[in-house]
Amino acid sequence: MTERPAAPRWLVRGEDALPAGTRWLSPGEAARAAALVRPKRRTEYLLRRLAVKHTAAALTGRPVEVAALARIEVPNTPGGAPYVLLDGDPAGFDVSVTDRAGWAVCVTGRRVGCDLELVEPRSPAFVRDFLTPAEQRFVAARTPGDDRAAAANLIWSAKESALKLLGTGLRRDTRSVEVTAAAPGPDGWGTLAVRDAEGPPLSGWWRREGAFLLTVATAAPGPPPVALDPPGVLAAAAPRHSWLERPSPR
Repeated sequence: MTERPAAPRWLVRGEDALPAGTRWLSPGEAARAAALVRPKRRTEYLLRRLAVKHTAAALTGRPVEVAALARIEVPNTPGGAPYVLLDGDPAGFDVSVTDRAGWAVCVTGRRVGCDLELVEPRSPAFVRDFLTPAEQRFVAARTPGDDRAAAANLIWSAKESALKLLGTGLRRDTRSVEVTAAAPGPDGWGTLAVRDAEGPPLSGWWRREGAFLLTVATAAPGPPPVALDPPGVLAAAAPRHSWLERPSPR
């Protein structure tokens, strides 16, 4: 009998949680951050690291003080996927991380991919170019406005999560995976099914959190993700674009 996967765990962090300075980074992370001259890219990099480090700390019982965070390192594989080292050793759990508008979400579990999007309008050209005909019909059936924008971003986000899980990201045609989504239940999570033209189907979950929409793709069906944060953190979060206040040096 196949064992049912454990529920993924998820955690959200915002820019305001970023520690001052770089002593919370490993030497390699600090060097990478210093090489990112554009404030937007550097802030996103730091925010993703913070979300993963706090997730690793929560799972392992480590403190989140500066010195302890520096002993948690988050490198990337050659394909771009993050992984966790604890005092230089593999952590033994998978992570996926995503950021949008000043907030980052880390999801941990066995073979997972996640994506965070703002619920914002998507052009007809975007829907036509990146969604399959069935997905286009799903979006078109929604009431114009927020409902239709949420549907378009849901499909797009689920594709991003699935392609992260598959290890290709957006290097692969987004129409090679097709998403179907069910309405959320009382816990706020709705199920996802992802048909992969090049392999077995994937499963997943999605939820609307205020201005944001979060999707999680999994290799096998399982229970919905469980938050490591108090409830409502992301739902109350205001989108931020602080990098606009800190233009790149000339």
